Amino acid sequence: MSDYLMHQTMRWYGPHDKVSLSDIRQAGCEGVVTALHHIPVGDVWTVGEIEKRRKMIEQAGMTWTVIESLPVSDDIKKQRGDYKQHIENYKQSLRNVASCGLKVITYNFMPVLDWLRTDVNYEMTDGSRALYFNRLDFVIFDLMLLQRPGAEHDFAQAEIEQAKTKFASMSEEKKQSIFRNCLLGLPGSDDAFTPEQVLSALKSYEGIDKNQLKKHLFDFLHEVIPVAEECGLKMAIHPDDPPYAVMGLPRIMSTEQDAADLLAAVPSPANGLCFCTGSFGARADNDIPKMLHRFADHVHFLHLRNTKRDEEGNFFEADHLAGDTNMYEVIREVIQIQRRRRISIPMRPDHGHQMLDDLKKTTYPGYSAIGRLRGLAELRGVEYALNNALQ
Repeated sequence: MSDYLMHQTMRWYGPHDKVSLSDIRQAGCEGVVTALHHIPVGDVWTVGEIEKRRKMIEQAGMTWTVIESLPVSDDIKKQRGDYKQHIENYKQSLRNVASCGLKVITYNFMPVLDWLRTDVNYEMTDGSRALYFNRLDFVIFDLMLLQRPGAEHDFAQAEIEQAKTKFASMSEEKKQSIFRNCLLGLPGSDDAFTPEQVLSALKSYEGIDKNQLKKHLFDFLHEVIPVAEECGLKMAIHPDDPPYAVMGLPRIMSTEQDAADLLAAVPSPANGLCFCTGSFGARADNDIPKMLHRFADHVHFLHLRNTKRDEEGNFFEADHLAGDTNMYEVIREVIQIQRRRRISIPMRPDHGHQMLDDLKKTTYPGYSAIGRLRGLAELRGVEYALNNALQ
C-alpha cells in the first residue's frame, strides 16, 4: 500500500467558529485549513498574527499548512485605487506565511461575492439540510428584489415571465429569505451585505469584461508567483461558485479552458489550482476526472464535494458520494497523481449537510461538524479501499 494518502483537513473559521478545533481533531483530521479573517483585505498578515494562529492549531494536535484564503482585494481585481500597494502587501504576506512554515495559499478572483446560493437550508428527503441554487429564485432576486439596473438583459424573456409569475404568489417571508441568502457576507464574516453596498460594488466593475478581468488576474500572478517560488509556496486558485456569470459580473475560472489559460499564462510549479469538484462539477461540460488528469501537476489542494444539477440551472449539495461527479473515479485519479508526484495532497470534505444535533445549531452555511465528518469518513473509506486495491 502506498504511503501517499490525502492529507485530511477541515476548514476552521477561527476562535469564534462554533465548530471547535477539538471537534475537528475528533473527526480524524490531521490538519486545519483557515485564514486570518480579522485582518482587513489588502493589509499585510504579520508574522505575529500568523504565529498566534499556528500555535493555537498545533496545541490542538494538528497542523496548519493550507491558508484559505489569503484574499485578493477588489482594487487588485479592478486595477484601481490602492491596487499596487495591495500587491506589495500581498507579497509581504507571502514571505511572512512562508517563514512560519505554511505551504499552500488558496485564493479566488471572483468579483464582489465569493459564492452565491438562494437557499442555505434546503431540506433533503432524509431531513438534513443543504445549500441550494435555484435559478428562478436567483432571477427573482436579481430582477425584482435587488433591482439591478440592466438585469433584464441577462435573462431570456420566458425566464423573466416565469419569475414574475412565481414572485406574484411568493410569500413575503420567502422573498426575504431569498434576499438574505443571496446577500450573505464573505466566508468568515457574520455581516451580510446591504443592497446599496452590492449595487455600488457592481457598478464599480462596469467596463471590466471577462477578458479584462482575466488579464488583471494574470498581471497579479506575474507579480506574486515569483515571490511564491522564492519562498517555496504553492498558489491555488479556487474556481468560480457558481461557475457562470451572475449579476452581470464576469467569471474567469469556471471551465477547463479557464484553468488551462491560467497555467499557460504564468508557467510555474507554484501556479496551480484548488481543485473543487463541487464548483467545477456544477457545470455539465466539465469532465472532472479528465480535468484532474490534465492538470495533475498543478493540483495543490482538493475540495471534494458533490452537486446534483438539472437542465434548468438548479443545483444542490448532494452527499459526497452521490451527485453528478463520480467520486470513485476522482479519488482513483488523485491516488495516481499522489503516487507519481510522491506527495500527499491536502484535502478537505467541502460543505456538508446540516444533520442530527447540528440541526439545532447555528454555523456557517455548509460548515456544520457532523455533515462534514460524514463526508470525510466516506471519502477516507473510498481512498483506503482504492489505495489497497491499486497495487
